[in-house]
Amino acid sequence: KPISKIVLDASIEVRGAIVYASLIEISALLPIFFVDGVSGAFFRPLATAYVVAGLVSPLVALTVTPALMLILLGGKGEHQERISPLLPLLHRGYEWLLRPILHRPRVAFATVGLMVAAGLAVLPFLGESLFPEFKERDFLMHWITKPGTSVIEERRIVTKASHELRAIPGVRNFGSHIGQALLAEETVGVNFGENWISIDANADYESTLAAIQETVDSYPGLFHNVETYLNERIDEVLSGNSNSLVVRIYGPDLKGIHNKADEIRSALSKIPGIVDLNVQLQSEVPQVQVEVDLSKAQRYGIKPGDVRRASATLMSGEEVGDLFRDGKAYDVNVWSTPQTRTSLSTLRDLPIDVPGGGYVRLGDIARVTVAPAQSVIYRENDSRRIDVGANVRGRDIGAVANDLEAAIKKIELPLGYHTELLGEYTERQAAQKNIILAGAVAVIAIFFLLQTSFQNFYLANLTFLTLPWALVGGVIAAYLAGGIISLGSLVGFLTILGIATRNGIMMISHFQHLEEDEGVPFGPELVIRGARERLAPIMMTALTTGLALVPLVIAGDIPGQEIEYPMAVVILGGLFTSTLLNVFLVPTLYLRFAKGWNFRQKVEA
Repeated sequence: KPISKIVLDASIEVRGAIVYASLIEISALLPIFFVDGVSGAFFRPLATAYVVAGLVSPLVALTVTPALMLILLGGKGEHQERISPLLPLLHRGYEWLLRPILHRPRVAFATVGLMVAAGLAVLPFLGESLFPEFKERDFLMHWITKPGTSVIEERRIVTKASHELRAIPGVRNFGSHIGQALLAEETVGVNFGENWISIDANADYESTLAAIQETVDSYPGLFHNVETYLNERIDEVLSGNSNSLVVRIYGPDLKGIHNKADEIRSALSKIPGIVDLNVQLQSEVPQVQVEVDLSKAQRYGIKPGDVRRASATLMSGEEVGDLFRDGKAYDVNVWSTPQTRTSLSTLRDLPIDVPGGGYVRLGDIARVTVAPAQSVIYRENDSRRIDVGANVRGRDIGAVANDLEAAIKKIELPLGYHTELLGEYTERQAAQKNIILAGAVAVIAIFFLLQTSFQNFYLANLTFLTLPWALVGGVIAAYLAGGIISLGSLVGFLTILGIATRNGIMMISHFQHLEEDEGVPFGPELVIRGARERLAPIMMTALTTGLALVPLVIAGDIPGQEIEYPMAVVILGGLFTSTLLNVFLVPTLYLRFAKGWNFRQKVEA
């Protein structure tokens, strides 16, 4: 045949299979686009790149590739078939393995069953995680003492910590800020400090971090933690707190939510893996209270607001104007002397103007005392709240969160009180829920694409039911690589689902082509020939994809590959089982279950 005719026939043969396989691969990644928040920000660009590549790939395969083949193989003269010396050897070995499997399919089915059972067996031992621990070399630490701590004491603690941290080999520098800068976004007091350190690029990451953590933990009596910038930003966005897990307690009474916070803290302290456990600092501080005696104030014609304004100006000051000089603005405040502000007797002697002239002592019309008051009160949705926060170390966050939820359920909450779990685990559960719901829709779409491709419900169902086997390798690989399933791992599973389906479509479509277009009788020889002819493309797909991922897996969980590494591990393991699925199981299933369908079609014809 002319070269142009060969290229055209070959393109038409694979056209439908390529289009449907590409659509299935894209459908498998669509659930990522339904993940919101921080998780979506991380993985949506990855899915976008994959989908764009999936759209361009069939276009190139059906236009550029045939054109290149025509250019390279066209021209005058005879063309001899030239194949790789490796392929005949590979074909013989493959046929030697496939023939006995086709004649004894129960052995193959039993093997598949055992592998699926192994995957299901390790599934309960897999931990959960939203994101991996990003291994940046710049760290941020919070040093928060009780409200009311002076700036002098906060500076003393930070200075002492600075000397100890800089003495650790590998620590390159240290910086800190205390309190709130003018017009800054964070409304914090002088009891709040943030420290920054950097690790030298040549220093051992794990040992240096362990030494830093040990030094920070040696400061009792204050809240402190060690986080990378990225993890700290993620936690702040998720819960407004710098902890991985946050139990937020709501209630109408301050003392009530404080008591429940202490009770929850005590319960959580017994859970393995929880570190940096703390109750949000809302301690009581001394406060001057002025309670007006309304009957006495009315006798002098004085309103409670007059008393409030006068005492507030004396104790807190009041801005009465501004001065502008040299391009700068200076506030003008009226305030009492420091000696006046430190004496209750002076406050009681504060003269309050009486309407019509004269004045009266504040102590004669009001009760002036010192009483405890909350340093800060947090409210949300018209309810007071307090946070119990913790980080996780040594266990996966999913296991710790499950124990945490079980512990909270045992704590009785009065009417009007309730708790809410926030942080990385909650974000992961929400992202996982969206992926599962959207994934269910994607799975249905994949099934109907299979049905449209094969034009037969029976074959579509057959291919669809083999897909879980393709994921077994990813499950086992994730278990061997640390046993943690992150969102990156879930993306890897979706990718494997698309690859396995594509190769299955290409294999079965070629079986159909041999029987319907080339007249090969249905039977073992048709299946062996079709499988042998599809072996090279399947192996090439697996090898090229695997070789691209091997460097990531060999390098391991190093800085910069925290997201790609778990994804690469899952895809590499899934490639192994999906390749076995397509080269051994799909031919066996087709021979075993497609025979009746083929015969029925012939009878009807």
